[in-house]
Amino acid sequence: MDFTARYVALGDSFTEGVGDDDPARPNGLRGWADRVAEQLAVADPGFGYANLAIRGRKLRQILAEQVDAAIALNPTLVTLYAGANDILRPKIDIDDLLADYEKAVGKLAATGATVVLFTGFDARGSKVFGTMRGRTAIYNELVRGIAGDHGALLVDYWRFNEYYDWGMWAKDRMHMSAAGHANMAKRVLTVLEHEHSIEVPPMTPVPELSKAEALRANARWVREFAAPWVVRRVTGKSSGDNLHPRYAQLTRL
Repeated sequence: MDFTARYVALGDSFTEGVGDDDPARPNGLRGWADRVAEQLAVADPGFGYANLAIRGRKLRQILAEQVDAAIALNPTLVTLYAGANDILRPKIDIDDLLADYEKAVGKLAATGATVVLFTGFDARGSKVFGTMRGRTAIYNELVRGIAGDHGALLVDYWRFNEYYDWGMWAKDRMHMSAAGHANMAKRVLTVLEHEHSIEVPPMTPVPELSKAEALRANARWVREFAAPWVVRRVTGKSSGDNLHPRYAQLTRL
């Protein structure tokens, strides 16, 4: 099948679409990248889309598993977000990690494709993830420099204040909700300077909780989401184990 334009999305759970459930789609997800592809296809019936992202993948895993596979698809557009799962690890050499990231960005840019990169979110309001704020800031500055050096476009997630509304987040407090993914798709399309008709779905109102209710809600979150996440890290397992890319080959949505 011939495609007039080819978009390949690379990354982890952020790009796979975790938090934006759709049982009819591969892995039961939709996500911002699907939403971007749908809009790009409106103006081009020959548009092809592949999504190689898999949840839980660290930066070097993404580069090893997805970059060459993406290049083999002869992309005209590539989005890449990688590194969030590394930042959450106890130890990280950000400079060394981003040196490999830059090499991969260079390879992608050399294909002639438009390359889109992302900064990480500023989790300053989170007692859990806010502790990684300094790491994320350093990561972001390196990504900005890499984007500039290789002519890549940048989606500056760090500055998206609308994500301080909890309605943008799924119940696990780690991944975007359907509203968050739809909004991210709008942000990406704006960077691409592409018209769209995306509407952000209504956000689930966050109820006002008493102190006791908040404690119970936090305990439930630890039990259902945080504790399993920690166990996976300690045991070397990943939420993406035994999963395959949602769209390993170019397709039309």
